[in-house]
Amino acid sequence: MLIIMKKVISTTKAPAAIGPYSQAIQVGNLVYTSGQIPIDPATGCFAEGGIKEQTRQSLLNVKAILAEAGLTMNDVVKTTVFMADMSDFADMNAVYAEFFSEPFPARSAVAVKTLPKGALVEIEVVASL
Repeated sequence: MLIIMKKVISTTKAPAAIGPYSQAIQVGNLVYTSGQIPIDPATGCFAEGGIKEQTRQSLLNVKAILAEAGLTMNDVVKTTVFMADMSDFADMNAVYAEFFSEPFPARSAVAVKTLPKGALVEIEVVASL
């Protein structure tokens, strides 16, 4: 019988979960983060500005969660970016490129009708230990 152990990853350097979910879960050598919206954990408010600032804050939240697991953005193997408006793709992508280097993680980017709390972007990742 194969037993899979789940480990909860949690940090105060990223926004607390606003529902019945964990910031991240480690299973084996993979860490799955929940989607991160652009809430500044110090203020509890959205990062001020538009898609660039919100993308940066969302990725800073991801980075903080990964750091709690002993990982960096270089350990990310897959990202999913949810955007409220696909016309923001180029600006989101410019900031996204500041956080990742080659070999880049696989990525999906989709537009959705709405995001939690009216965010412009939400980003989740899978990272490997």
